[in-house]
Amino acid sequence: MRIPRIYEAVDLRSGLALPLSDEAANHVGRVLRMQVGQALVLFNGQGGQYAAEITHADKKSVQVLVGEFDAYDCESPLPFHLGQVISRGEKMEFTIQKSVELGVNVITPLFSSRCGVKLTGERLEKKIQQWQSIAIAACEQCGRNRVPEIRPAMQLHDWLAEQTDDLKLNLHPKAEFSVNTLPAPQAGVRLLIGPEGGLSDEEISQANSQDFIDILLGPRVLRTETAALTAITALQCRFGDLA
Repeated sequence: MRIPRIYEAVDLRSGLALPLSDEAANHVGRVLRMQVGQALVLFNGQGGQYAAEITHADKKSVQVLVGEFDAYDCESPLPFHLGQVISRGEKMEFTIQKSVELGVNVITPLFSSRCGVKLTGERLEKKIQQWQSIAIAACEQCGRNRVPEIRPAMQLHDWLAEQTDDLKLNLHPKAEFSVNTLPAPQAGVRLLIGPEGGLSDEEISQANSQDFIDILLGPRVLRTETAALTAITALQCRFGDLA
């Protein structure tokens, strides 16, 4: 059995007797039905991970003893910021989950003129928290020990105007550049992915005015979630750590 990995947002150190959070305890005790003496791996998002052993487990709580620290790191050498116009329902969740698995460091949910999702106030804040939880769960699954940030949602034009040294890219079906013809990024990559209906001509012009390079993935029109993951994979193959 693969040793389960659990995220705990606390200071971890060897020798610490730690009660797991309610969510983690429910997963370990009720879902996985793990018992005293079984092993876990804990990480807190600050880098590295700790071996741990369950010292108490019942229906309500699980306690572990934190063991040896392991500096294991599987972060991509390519810093990657995804600007994703919010897509409907499970499409956005799927994009976030798989983007984390592929090595993205930062995800900013965006609103554009053709965004079909209307979220504001408390509903939007809860959705951001849900997306952050999905990112954490993806890290638990894929082995990452640094949790990508899900930033507060913002308007597309504000995100385009942010100052950065990253190579700025926008998918466009009539672009001249492909991933294979791009210059190597001097810092990281900032990738813009539009909504189901695509970006408007005005938004594409705004991106170009902020030095975003239009790139082409191929001759077929891809859905927004397919476009994001295909582009991330292609860029990680070219500049990152996917072979």
